[in-house]
Amino acid sequence: MTAPLYSRDDLLTWAAGPEEALFAEAERLTRDCAPRLFDRCSIVNGKGGRCPEDCKWCAQSAHHRAACDIHGLISPEECLRHARANEAAGIRRFSIVNSGRRPTPAELDGVCDLVRLLRRETSLELCASLGLLDEPALRRLFEAGVTRYHCNLESSPAFFPTLCTTHTQAEKIETLRAARRVGMDVCSGGIIGMGESETDRIDLALTLRDLGVRSIPINILAPIPGTPLADLPLLPERDILRAVALFRLAHPAAYLRFAGGRKRLSPQTLDAALRLGVNAAIEGDLLTTVGNTVAQDRAHLLAAGYALPC
Repeated sequence: MTAPLYSRDDLLTWAAGPEEALFAEAERLTRDCAPRLFDRCSIVNGKGGRCPEDCKWCAQSAHHRAACDIHGLISPEECLRHARANEAAGIRRFSIVNSGRRPTPAELDGVCDLVRLLRRETSLELCASLGLLDEPALRRLFEAGVTRYHCNLESSPAFFPTLCTTHTQAEKIETLRAARRVGMDVCSGGIIGMGESETDRIDLALTLRDLGVRSIPINILAPIPGTPLADLPLLPERDILRAVALFRLAHPAAYLRFAGGRKRLSPQTLDAALRLGVNAAIEGDLLTTVGNTVAQDRAHLLAAGYALPC
């Protein structure tokens, strides 16, 4: 079927209308337009802690007092061990994620060496998330073997400045555009539950649509002690499902990728999210919070009728 292109006014109308109708339309689009082969990926913390940026949600920021593992660039042996374990579990895409605004020249050299090692030793598709990179740095990663670059927009253009003052969303958008110019695919999403409104979530979804993003991580804030958002109440599960549904209406054919924070959700909410639009996930443990195990996710996916790669 031809997927509808809902405008901002359309999405606001859906959000204000009966929830049953919103959920029914999201289920219809998920069933009729979205990929049914569930897309799973995994990440490794390539470099941890001491980030100079002041993102309010992040335990790795040097501006906050959160407990965080601080380490330099992961060793080749450790990175390969993580990659092989994920490949053995049937995951086909693997990302190296570094803290910091951008890598130093030596760190970029090191990441490129890791990427070349993983290309030689595994069959994984490789991603990277290294901050705000320019076109020459992204071209080096692409030539080393990175096929997708990740840089989350995090929230709506209007709400983002309340969450971070050391860089702008426009810088993130330019990074994504530069990644596309060198030949990479891109991955970008955000975090819900940081105090934003439902309209902010709609505006984030539409900003990503304007950029043509097809892999969209949806993180749910897990408030971390020592960060400025530590005392925020948990986003209700019904609001999480509404966010998934609205993202599906904005992106009928995209991969909506459940990421951080979903471990606290009830099995019923996880199953509902799969029906409403989630058709991808980051598996395993995440950067500073515990994720879901591959076996746990597999059971839910098969029950929801998704196919898994062989």
